[in-house]
Amino acid sequence: MENFLTAISPVDGRYHSITAPLSGYFSESAIIRYRVRVEIEYFIALCKIPLPQLRSVDKKVFPKLRLVYKNFQPEDAIRIKEIEKETNHDVKAIEYFLKERFDRFGLGTVKEFIHFGLTSQDINNTAFPLALRDGWREILGPLYERVYTVLTAISKKWQYIPMLARTHGQPASPTTVGKELYVFAERLAMQLALMETIPFSAKFGGATGNFNAHHVAYPEMDWIKFANRFVNGDLGLERCQTTTQIEHYDNLAAFFDNIKRINTILIDLNRDLWTYISMDYFKQKVNPLETGSSTMPHKVNPIDFENSEGNLGLANAICGHLSAKLPVSRLQRDLTDSTVLRNIGVPFAHAVIACKSLLRGLEKLILNEDKIADDLKQNHAVISEAIQTILRRENYPAPYEALKSLTRGKSGINRESLDTFIDNLEIPEKIKTELKSITPENYTGIINF
Repeated sequence: MENFLTAISPVDGRYHSITAPLSGYFSESAIIRYRVRVEIEYFIALCKIPLPQLRSVDKKVFPKLRLVYKNFQPEDAIRIKEIEKETNHDVKAIEYFLKERFDRFGLGTVKEFIHFGLTSQDINNTAFPLALRDGWREILGPLYERVYTVLTAISKKWQYIPMLARTHGQPASPTTVGKELYVFAERLAMQLALMETIPFSAKFGGATGNFNAHHVAYPEMDWIKFANRFVNGDLGLERCQTTTQIEHYDNLAAFFDNIKRINTILIDLNRDLWTYISMDYFKQKVNPLETGSSTMPHKVNPIDFENSEGNLGLANAICGHLSAKLPVSRLQRDLTDSTVLRNIGVPFAHAVIACKSLLRGLEKLILNEDKIADDLKQNHAVISEAIQTILRRENYPAPYEALKSLTRGKSGINRESLDTFIDNLEIPEKIKTELKSITPENYTGIINF
């Protein structure tokens, strides 16, 4: 508890119980584990070629090597951090840690092939995309999908409940509660589908991307083919073919820009739900143990939607910096990407907090059908669009202008005043009957989703 109370960031403090699962992907220990994984899988891949000096390595040792990252323990991370104090280099510390392990496994004679020919970015630019891919597929992606599922369900539930629409904040042609909510579900689905087209890219090619060290040591080897097989096949990422010392980060920028679009859709949803609650279209389930206000006991505030909106904004601010900064690096590389890249889990955390809050809010919604119905009854002027459109069909002269004169800026437009207007029109009785059958409740158009 003390650790949570003394944390600087609320992500690791106040909201720790919500964000804790992300530590398995984006914590310092997790990133170290991913780096260890890449180093071990790379060594195994070199053995499978095999390089001449590695022909003596028995493949039966591979499962034991993989257990180093599969069973990675806190004390392993601590040992690596101890080595880093001496090396002042995080990836080199992992290399030395693995050399210690190789000595234990009787692989001391081949331990120099750990990190063979690589630069630290070959490890970082594969470890971080692995963490990002797994965190997306196992935590954040499913959470967005959950929001979509719940939103779709309540949209279907209230699909045909007529509701007064508001454009520019003013009464407008009626719609339905479900359709207006499903607008957000469809937008969300489109962006989630787009996310599937963005690859998790990786860089793997040595100090400046040209396999200089690899090629000078083993010029007969097709290192490009090897790297593609290793990154694309063994790691399940997509290797960029021509790079500097670091990955381009262009696809990473696209990923975070897509996260921003998803979050922006949810911000829009939060604000609409907040507004509907303020209009009394929705009430919220009450927890008798909760307090809405420290001084006003009657209040049931829309705090879940407010919390969600705030955290989505924070997530987007960080996503924006990540997508704008990471693709820009001086010449073959500078170190500005390193400290920024360590923060990729932060927008995930804020998005997770936001989605959990939004889901809580959606679960609390109670539709106030009486208020929605009353609003429709008080706004008969919105069917003037329907009346003038049918009059256009019947070639009635200047129908728009006639309805404009009757309704624009006028109060007190009701069923009776509209019926009187219709009765005074010089049109067949059949058309008058048709016009009088239109109500704010049935003038909702085509509701099909």
